[in-house]
Amino acid sequence: MAVTETEPAPAPPTLREKLAPRVPGSVLWGWLGPLLVTVFAGVLRFDRLGVPRAVVFDETYYAKDAYALLRFGYEHSWVREPEHLADQLFLGGKADQIWAEGGSFIAHPPVGKWMIAVGELLFGVTPFGWRFAAALTGTLSVLILCRVARRMTGNTLLGCAAGLLLALDGLHLVTSRTALLDVFLMFWVLAGFACLVADRDRSRRILAARLEADPSLGFSLGPWLGHPWRVLAGLCFGLACGTKWSAAPFLAVFVLMVVLWDVGNRRAAGVYTPVGGALTKDGAATLLGLGVLPVVTYVATWSGWLFTSGGWGRGTPAGNALLRPFEGLPDLVRYHREILSFHNGLSSKHPYQSWPWDWPILRKPVAFFYSEKSRSCGAGTCSREILGIGTPALWWAALAALVVIVFLWLTYRDWRAGAVLAAYVAGWAAWLPSAFGGRTMFLFYALPLTPFMVLGIVLVLGLIIGPERPHPRSRRVAGSVIAGAYVLLVLLNFWYLHPVLTAQTITHDMWQSRMWLDSWI
Repeated sequence: MAVTETEPAPAPPTLREKLAPRVPGSVLWGWLGPLLVTVFAGVLRFDRLGVPRAVVFDETYYAKDAYALLRFGYEHSWVREPEHLADQLFLGGKADQIWAEGGSFIAHPPVGKWMIAVGELLFGVTPFGWRFAAALTGTLSVLILCRVARRMTGNTLLGCAAGLLLALDGLHLVTSRTALLDVFLMFWVLAGFACLVADRDRSRRILAARLEADPSLGFSLGPWLGHPWRVLAGLCFGLACGTKWSAAPFLAVFVLMVVLWDVGNRRAAGVYTPVGGALTKDGAATLLGLGVLPVVTYVATWSGWLFTSGGWGRGTPAGNALLRPFEGLPDLVRYHREILSFHNGLSSKHPYQSWPWDWPILRKPVAFFYSEKSRSCGAGTCSREILGIGTPALWWAALAALVVIVFLWLTYRDWRAGAVLAAYVAGWAAWLPSAFGGRTMFLFYALPLTPFMVLGIVLVLGLIIGPERPHPRSRRVAGSVIAGAYVLLVLLNFWYLHPVLTAQTITHDMWQSRMWLDSWI
């Protein structure tokens, strides 16, 4: 009687493999693939960046404030009446003639305007100059999302798909090609989140290594870990708040998320008291990195105002330069009260305003620029527009993906789904109280949420494709076809809308065919 040999049972995974499995695939392609997607995103954002040669929408504030920061260190008052005269001087190479008397009261902190100023310093006070930083920042955000999605899904192809989807989003493209603040806010929030994801992976690797080396550590609070990535995250969130205060809900929600991750990490590692270990061994890093450091960074972003005397509400600075920032802090606190009062009272009607419940369905986009000319395109009437709108195939699919994400988190406590939901709370739900209070708001306020919408979609695409198993391959092939078809659909939708995202001259009929809803006009 023949004896059949049986394959030995696979060895159980090590603690390192359980807590922090390595991303499979080539390290080279893990960077090369995202870089190729980033180059594609850069081409879309830098092509015809100086068109239109005009001050577009709120560029009339931020491009001038950025130049004022270069000249004075603070936002200076500029000619407002007649408005077109100030813009003509700005575009005509005589920007010094736009200044009025005294400092200007501003509604947002200076970081985004300092970033715009870098482009003006390098390329002059021109449309390309003041849009350069936005285009570069939007392009780099695609690279960050590729890498963080790869880390979260364990799949290079899905990481590249995430970056590609972000590159093909209409709202992301438009804000990356105009000198507004929201693209910088989105960038710093995403960069801070990416640091936290890297911190999670590092913490789990170190936990595994130290517990394997000394298992007795698991019978107490567990080992100290150190959190250098948490320090970088704190810097990013400080800069995000220094761009717009709407970064604060992201920081608050992500702090809670990180504490839950710390508890989950130690519990998964088998630490006897995971909650106590997370609060004591990781809590100091959280308090300093995500509590103290963002505040210090935020105050430092006001250095130009603190060290000078001409800014709005700034008293006479101290004679000793080293004492000026500390002496100016009471003035800065009073200034912030005035800014807060301004935002709380911002309820004037605007033709492009929309509410948070309008944003996911793209009910009311923002026309950043529109002009009509006769027969410049071979037809009776020709149109050029920059319409601040998301790609519908992406935004509408994100709503369906959100349902799946909620199910994953409630059923399986998937940490990735929890991270996406945390971002939704911070980037969307946090606006609801202001909306019920009647505050004026716009679709592009949702831009910081866009990368997380993409992450939600990519997580669902990963479920559709399925895990990598030898059998049955047919399901994985079918899932890959469905996922690929969806990405192609987004590409085609974006291509169709591209002329009205980038101020291309088209016939009025072609423009009208792209206005799918009456509220888009």
